[in-house]
Amino acid sequence: MLGPIRCGVALMVCAVIGMPSAEAKPATQLTVSEGFTNPLGFHDPTPTFSWKLPVGVKKQTAYRITTTAGDNTWDSGWVESDQSTLVPYGGKPFTSRDKVTWQVNFRDQDGKEAGASDKATFELGLLSSDDWQAKWIRPAQDSDPNKEPVAWLRKQFDSNRKVTTARLYITARGLFQASVNGQRVGDDHFANGWTSYPNRLDTLTYDVTSMLKSGDNTLQVELAKGWYAGHLAFAGKYGIFGNHPELLAQLEITYDDGQRQVIASDASWQATWQGPIVDSSIYDGEHYDARIQVGNWGDVQVSDELGAAQLVPKPFAPVRVTETLAAKKITQPEPGHYVFDLGQNMVGWARIALPAEKDKTVTLRFAEMLNQDGTMYTTNYRSAKSTDTYTAAETGTAKWEPTFTFHGFRYVEITGVPEDAEPQLDWVSGVVLHTDLDRTGKFVSSHAKLNQLHSNAIWGQRGNFLDIPTDCPQRDERLGWTGDAQVFCPTAMFHYDCHAFWKSWLGSMRDDQFDDGRIPHVIPDCLFDGNSPGWMDAATVVPWEVYIRTGDTEVLAENLDMMEKLIAHYRSRATDGLITEIPAFGDWLQPYAKETRGDTPAALIGTAYYARSAQLLSDSARVLGKDDLADKYAQEAAGVRKAFAAHYFNNEGKLQNAPETQTAYVLALAYDLIPADIRPQATDNLVRLVHEADNHLRTGFLGTAHLVQVLDKTGHQNLAYELLLKETYPSWFYSINQGATTVWERWNSYSHKDGFGDAGMNSFNHYAYGAIGQWMYERVAGLAPDAEHPGYKHMIVEPLIVGPLDSAKATLETPYGLASSGWEKQDGKATITIVVPPNTSATFLPPTNQASDVVSITARTVQDRIEVTEGDRLTMELPPGTHKFEVKLPE
Repeated sequence: MLGPIRCGVALMVCAVIGMPSAEAKPATQLTVSEGFTNPLGFHDPTPTFSWKLPVGVKKQTAYRITTTAGDNTWDSGWVESDQSTLVPYGGKPFTSRDKVTWQVNFRDQDGKEAGASDKATFELGLLSSDDWQAKWIRPAQDSDPNKEPVAWLRKQFDSNRKVTTARLYITARGLFQASVNGQRVGDDHFANGWTSYPNRLDTLTYDVTSMLKSGDNTLQVELAKGWYAGHLAFAGKYGIFGNHPELLAQLEITYDDGQRQVIASDASWQATWQGPIVDSSIYDGEHYDARIQVGNWGDVQVSDELGAAQLVPKPFAPVRVTETLAAKKITQPEPGHYVFDLGQNMVGWARIALPAEKDKTVTLRFAEMLNQDGTMYTTNYRSAKSTDTYTAAETGTAKWEPTFTFHGFRYVEITGVPEDAEPQLDWVSGVVLHTDLDRTGKFVSSHAKLNQLHSNAIWGQRGNFLDIPTDCPQRDERLGWTGDAQVFCPTAMFHYDCHAFWKSWLGSMRDDQFDDGRIPHVIPDCLFDGNSPGWMDAATVVPWEVYIRTGDTEVLAENLDMMEKLIAHYRSRATDGLITEIPAFGDWLQPYAKETRGDTPAALIGTAYYARSAQLLSDSARVLGKDDLADKYAQEAAGVRKAFAAHYFNNEGKLQNAPETQTAYVLALAYDLIPADIRPQATDNLVRLVHEADNHLRTGFLGTAHLVQVLDKTGHQNLAYELLLKETYPSWFYSINQGATTVWERWNSYSHKDGFGDAGMNSFNHYAYGAIGQWMYERVAGLAPDAEHPGYKHMIVEPLIVGPLDSAKATLETPYGLASSGWEKQDGKATITIVVPPNTSATFLPPTNQASDVVSITARTVQDRIEVTEGDRLTMELPPGTHKFEVKLPE
């Protein structure tokens, strides 16, 4: 092993990069815009291009992109640049239906050409309402407005020539599922999703070429009310956005002779309400009667106007089945009531394969928890019935799963099976559904409960990222609460590639922003209210966090106007920089608080978020090169900070004019709202409050997201670890000790000792407190982005190796490739392994400030030496590759 080599004021530490010296291989993993691989029905006529360099390449020095779409070709020529992500297209904008082929070549650090990559493709969807010949249709006969039956619509047509390509462009005001000649189209669910329906409707594109046959063909679509016209929100309202589901469909067929045929939804279609899905509700479940055949076809009602909402290709992944869970256990708490335990709180539905009798109904009920007697605990579902039924047409094995509903559950109760049937585990399986995002991050440690917490946060995200970021997936709510989303966004971006997901949701936020600048409580807005600090600020926080983790400046540009309107609203409510009165959810569900809104005053929270959002707006403008705008809002943010500090803190760093709460101190410190000279005293006061709580947190949704980070950054790392690993209430491990497999809405949603909490607000799948995951990735394992070089072009590796853990590791599939930071501790030393992706770099801050305490385990060549700088903090600049160090830990 080689120790550090001193070179004047700098040091050179030797360590093998783990990369063979060889000819550069071509680029791989080509994607367009927000990470799409060979997409069909693509949304962006002026995309960006990204690719990854093969392991073995340190740096890109130039690239060349070529694209072809019919006669529209573009060649970037050789561009001297190390940019390999989000490279803008410089040719003529693509148009609807364009089929684009592209590839990239690059030169490595030695100037060697890698050679052209394999070709990648994308095909544009219908980009404009002008591309639609179809008309909105629905059954001419209205359904019962207080029920949610599913409509069937069909078009029969001839196809007597050889088909070259066939594309189905389709959307709905409601939910749809299409089939061609009895074969299901696509593998997605809950299409077309939930957007700000009055302003935007996502459209889907499907390749149905192989489904067509010579002669008679049938295109059939099932159409449900869904979020658009169904039972939605707390009051159980129907038709918040519209009273009737409607379909817009356009099948475009190209034949081998070049002729085209368009089958568009119009008056020639047929429709019926008669079918086996007699009722299907997002909240209440689905009721299927296998005895009813689709029939009694009638006319459709046609609307000649497409409407004001933009019709745009869906800009992110749809909901799909991502996993199937087997039942782990069966109990029978009551005669004929069989309860299947899937072992994991999940979101989706139950797939059944069980004995059934002709004309008899099997009933499925869902629950996240069980009562002490083993029966289903459903009180926390509030008015949501969350019940499916299946009525058999014949005696035998019933195989079924729903289509247009979903449930949040761990347990499935089955009743109505034959009395002599012996229940089997394979009667029921759990079909896991969520937006089909790519998993990017993983965390593992030597602490079993910390690993369980990570798993709980992952499952919480899976359950609540069902087309929008919901707050809960089981009760009569399931809405896109903005406060929950903004605190969880950084963690979400570690777990999954949410780039496109967040950008789409922000589009609905822009659509739904009130004229006075307020951001609704939920997005898409169905409550028609909003004014709460910490919730409204999703408009600034989410774009910034997405930018930091992707490098996408477009997400800032798209939302800059929305941010400005929000700051104008804050300004309108302020006097001399202070918010004095504002409706707010406060520090929601703070433990031991007098009310659910917590003990931290709304005015304090409002002023804190006013300052933070104004600063984020300034930072965003600076990134976009709008320096005058950046200066303007930096000045406004500074004024609000000054007003906040003068009003809420005395010269000794103690809160005044407000109750002392952990959250008040946390926000002041996290958002840099107080002068540097009183920060140490303010920190001491925060630590005092934590000690007074027996080293427990006393924070709700807003404070918890920053508490441990603030303690860490102010030098109280051991206390931060103690809070994270606390076993007793309130703490993350407390719910795990009560059996949690997801993150809960309340710290004590349930306890073995006291039973269930307040059923009025008691979700067992609520990701807000899972925001701790950010600290686990960035500090426990030590893998963090660098805001100065976003998108992981440069990383900060600073593992926190204190406390009782023996090891921790995080891996992340960054835009440049796989990065990781992991450590193992033994006998006063830590072995730290760091992987830096090609075309990036990292700053490593060892857990020591003595260069002599750092020893490389492997050697490397002179040209790959690591620059080490001594000073206030020992730092090492790491090039791409695998680096392994042994570090003596401070005693």
